[in-house]
Amino acid sequence: MDFVIGGLAGAGATIFTNPMDVVKTRFQLQGELRARNEHTPRYRGIFHALYVIARNDGVLALQKGLAPAMLLGFTMNSVRLGMYHIAEVQGMTKSKNGDISINKTIFWSSMSGVLSGVAANPASVLKTRIQAAAHPSIAVGRQYRYNGMADGFITIYKNEGIRGFFAGVNATCARLAVGSAAQLTTFSTVKAKILELGFCESSPATLAFAASLVCGVLCVLVETPLDVVNTRLYNQGPASKGEVLYKGVFDCLRKIYITEGFHGLYKGLGPLYLRIAPHTTLSLVIWDMLNNLFDKNKKS
Repeated sequence: MDFVIGGLAGAGATIFTNPMDVVKTRFQLQGELRARNEHTPRYRGIFHALYVIARNDGVLALQKGLAPAMLLGFTMNSVRLGMYHIAEVQGMTKSKNGDISINKTIFWSSMSGVLSGVAANPASVLKTRIQAAAHPSIAVGRQYRYNGMADGFITIYKNEGIRGFFAGVNATCARLAVGSAAQLTTFSTVKAKILELGFCESSPATLAFAASLVCGVLCVLVETPLDVVNTRLYNQGPASKGEVLYKGVFDCLRKIYITEGFHGLYKGLGPLYLRIAPHTTLSLVIWDMLNNLFDKNKKS
């Protein structure tokens, strides 16, 4: 049940945040390995991107990749939040005197992030490629055409084998290890601090909401460069489909920095924040409320 609750929290939040994920993907792919003065941006800002996508591909295009995104949200969060909650309940995140241990919390949140990254990587690859596919007038990055989620999985397997589902998995695990450590450690620590100060004792939803707002900001700052790398590695495809631009995580980071500058490592920061912040808030609040509800039912 711990894993199911975590999965439902992630999948539910995805419905609301997927449009920002589509925008974020387009931002991270435009101007790939080109200096800022060497290309004209197709998307000039968040609202411009939303307008351009809706005008050229239709309003429903803002929910591109929703099915694999929800599968991703369920798979990733069922493993990540489920495993972390078990560690919390078993007291593995606390010191001998019962206080939250930062070191133990970081360890368990990072471990849960790495395992969730491996489990969810196939859905991440498919989601990114579907979200990148666009009308030629606004297309950025390499384009793939799949007739839905099932066709996408079958096509990737036929063309790239099992290896295709794990493109960028190293970057995924690194991003989720860092992101989960930042998110869950901050969430648990801030919750404990708020309760210690005597606030939100009778309102678990408000407590979870307040704590999630803090960890959302931290997550975006530490995750964005690796998220850009993720998007590029997911979308470059196999060598048989064209030139392989990146040989791995560090090669990708190096090439982006050299050609696109520090700005390139933080492409899509705005839409990523607008995706991660509400997704963090929604998923953690839903997760916390479902856990509280489940714990009450067990006791009764």
